[in-house]
Amino acid sequence: MKNTALWAGVLLLCWTARLTAQQSQTTIRTVPIQGASPASGVEMFNKYCAVCHGKDAKGNGPAVPALRVPPPDLTTLAQRHGGKFPADYVDAVLRNGVEDTKSHGSKDMPIWGPLFSSLGGGQSAPPPLRISKLSQYIESLQTK
Repeated sequence: MKNTALWAGVLLLCWTARLTAQQSQTTIRTVPIQGASPASGVEMFNKYCAVCHGKDAKGNGPAVPALRVPPPDLTTLAQRHGGKFPADYVDAVLRNGVEDTKSHGSKDMPIWGPLFSSLGGGQSAPPPLRISKLSQYIESLQTK
């Protein structure tokens, strides 16, 4: 009986240590960009952005635990920019990345301009169409 209790305690200790180690080693897998309809901002957001920003765009995606800085709530962009959606800013961030990392967080976010160009050899859907549709979708998510 003592041996059984001892082994149960050892197994519980090992399982707890393994679980703790797994939780502290959360990483983001880098995978090649996959196609999504360039005409669908919703589809592109769900495929390219939701993993960090969350399906509801509030910054609560499944990759958040692995990020150094949580992604911003995209539903409050207009609110944080004087009540007007900052379309030029969003377009610039999607094309070129983030210049001011204090306002955005970290440089963990991919720069989508070159990635969008790589889809279909850059011929099937030019980055401006993809970026425009994605920006329009994010604009539609703004809280009133």
